Amino acid sequence: MKQHRLAAAVALVSLVLAGCDAQTSDVELKTPAQKASYGIGLNMGKSLAQEGMEDLDSKAVAMGIDDAVSKKEQRIKDDELVEAFTALQKRAEERLTKASEEAASAGKKFLEENAKKQGVVTTASGLQYEVVKKADGPQPKASDVVTVHYEGKLIDGKVFDSSVERGSPIDLPVSGVIPGWVEGLQLMHVGEKYKLYIPAELAYGAQSPSPLIPANSVLVFDLELLAIKDPSKLEGAEPPAEAPAQ
Repeated sequence: MKQHRLAAAVALVSLVLAGCDAQTSDVELKTPAQKASYGIGLNMGKSLAQEGMEDLDSKAVAMGIDDAVSKKEQRIKDDELVEAFTALQKRAEERLTKASEEAASAGKKFLEENAKKQGVVTTASGLQYEVVKKADGPQPKASDVVTVHYEGKLIDGKVFDSSVERGSPIDLPVSGVIPGWVEGLQLMHVGEKYKLYIPAELAYGAQSPSPLIPANSVLVFDLELLAIKDPSKLEGAEPPAEAPAQ
């Protein structure tokens, strides 16, 4: 995370936190501008959380944006701000590194224990799976587009994504998702349900796609293969945003 990116993030968050001296419960979210403003704060908050930013002082942020909008004299010199941004960046990186190391260690231990369970199969790549429901349908190829229902969890059971909760299965290209899914889907028959235990290196590795998924996390998916799509009816399918894309 570069310093200018951090500064820009803080500045954007400032737009939403400018009124933090007042009770946030007094803020109305009725007009499109109010709702969009809330959305900016929500998205930036998620981004900052993903990057380990936990030291922001909302009142100081509000003071900074108020001084800028009111064209008041800058209270802190630029060189001090550079030093402060650098220190904050360093702390954020240290937190993320620690969380990543802890996730990697916990994931390794989990997979070692999970591999001993009855019904769990470990492939040459390190993917683990168990068949929850068997069926005799066809198996997809890497070039196919399939319809699936799924629920993704961390090893502590926290759900980070679920087409089941949304109540709508999704269509996706077999070759357009994370490696653990690419392999797992081609093991399945239409109509089957699998539980996939995906090592970090077959998922997102050191790159976290969401604040809900720490870097180097082992992912657990309940996956149901509903259908293989008819190629003649496809128009260049791509995995939707919520799918475990590459």
